[in-house]
Amino acid sequence: MAGSGVHPKQLDEIHTISDYAEPLMKFMASILPEEKVVLVGHSMGGICISGAMEKFPHKISVAVFVTAILPSFNLGLTVILEECFRRVEDHMDLQYVFDDGKNKPPTSMLFGPNFLSSELYQLSPPEDLLLATTLMRPARSFFDPTLSSNVVVTKERFGSVHKVYIICEKDRVLKEDFQRWMIEKNPTDEVMLIFGSDHMVMFSKPVELCSCLKYISDKYS
Repeated sequence: MAGSGVHPKQLDEIHTISDYAEPLMKFMASILPEEKVVLVGHSMGGICISGAMEKFPHKISVAVFVTAILPSFNLGLTVILEECFRRVEDHMDLQYVFDDGKNKPPTSMLFGPNFLSSELYQLSPPEDLLLATTLMRPARSFFDPTLSSNVVVTKERFGSVHKVYIICEKDRVLKEDFQRWMIEKNPTDEVMLIFGSDHMVMFSKPVELCSCLKYISDKYS
């Protein structure tokens, strides 16, 4: 996503979720009409793939939400993000920046090393945690409704795409009860569970995740 990882855009260039998801939308637009993809979103990536599902439903055979934010027809995205934020018990050294003032939602956030090791990568290999610590960048916060108001999903488009949710049992940020709460608000075709996985399932349980994705791809493609 824009402004993440090695993407060249900087934080001050990401103003809305549309800006954040721009690389994905460009990719989806490039897909030929006769082609379809298996779209996988992890964590905040669930918001991005939801936008792609709404805009390009005919190009997606199945969307997979891996311990990811799952929008609902009946709840605004801001409500879901606020519920997620409310359930985080210990923010530790998670740093918030309030460029619009303390009485407004945070504009960006940065995961500190203690939060990374205790809440995100607690079951992942130490080398992956070390790499994440060295590559960590501030991320745009989308708690302000004006930043996320353009993410609206409908039954006619988003709802027409097959959806599978993969729950990560030991996720301490998007906890299992929160993941199931989102699924209850917007049921998916299937729900799968990976035992013993932290939030970074691609590192803590890579074989199990690959097995789930292969099963989903084989079934829905």
